[in-house]
Amino acid sequence: MDYIKAFLAGGIICMLVQILLERTKLMPGRVMVMLVVLGSVLGFLGIYEPFAEWAGAGATVPLCGFGNTLWKGISKAMAEDGALGIFKGGFTASAVGISGALVFGYLGSLFFKPKMKN
Repeated sequence: MDYIKAFLAGGIICMLVQILLERTKLMPGRVMVMLVVLGSVLGFLGIYEPFAEWAGAGATVPLCGFGNTLWKGISKAMAEDGALGIFKGGFTASAVGISGALVFGYLGSLFFKPKMKN
């Protein structure tokens, strides 16, 4: 049942984003930023965490899950270090994911010949 919930939640998020991209003139980069900010705001409001517990990877893998991770890191660092936590909390919470993306992206470029689009 966990797989079905994750599939439905992630699918609905992706479907809504695709509709947004098709029906508006928003550029994909702006939509990505909107997803991260939405995840942070919903995390701040206490809405995203119960949703992520229910949906599992369907809620934590999309970009709004990344925004929620940033918020959790910032709120934890602010509780420990005060205002300085605003600046370091997001980096601490997301460092593993960002580092993994960089390492695996580099390894992928070694095995596959990357080239520029024409």
